[in-house]
Amino acid sequence: MKKRESGFTLIELLIVIAIIGILAAIAIPNLLNAVQRGKQKRSMSDMRALATAVEAYAVDNNNYPAAACPGGAFTANGTVLAVGSFSNLSPTYIAQAPLKDGWQQFYTYNLSSDSQAYNIKALGRNGVADTATDCGTTTNFNNDIIYSNGTFLQWPEGTQN
Repeated sequence: MKKRESGFTLIELLIVIAIIGILAAIAIPNLLNAVQRGKQKRSMSDMRALATAVEAYAVDNNNYPAAACPGGAFTANGTVLAVGSFSNLSPTYIAQAPLKDGWQQFYTYNLSSDSQAYNIKALGRNGVADTATDCGTTTNFNNDIIYSNGTFLQWPEGTQN
């Protein structure tokens, strides 16, 4: 009697590898999209926390903080924050002000000339300020996220590109 050898054939191994490849092709883009969405949501959460501290400061001091940076016109793009920005908020209003978004780029902060209005911007994945602001929802990771005077003016929602 001849004993039969056990093991997998080449065809069986190729089928398993093909199935794993198909599953990876489906899962990897979804994973990358989830990572970018997480960065967006983290940025939005940090912007809310920073805005809460700015609002609390304004209640106590009757104007918004200058962030140790010169303020421009409220509608224009703001000044890029730096490591020393918002030192006047710590530790009374916030333990440590979030200065970078989920993509590790500094937020921009803008203050009106009368110190009565502000905006905070995350420049998105590409780190470049949008030339036009589309108020409402966006569907691209490269679009700016804009928070102004207690509300989001432009924010991500739905399926993102």
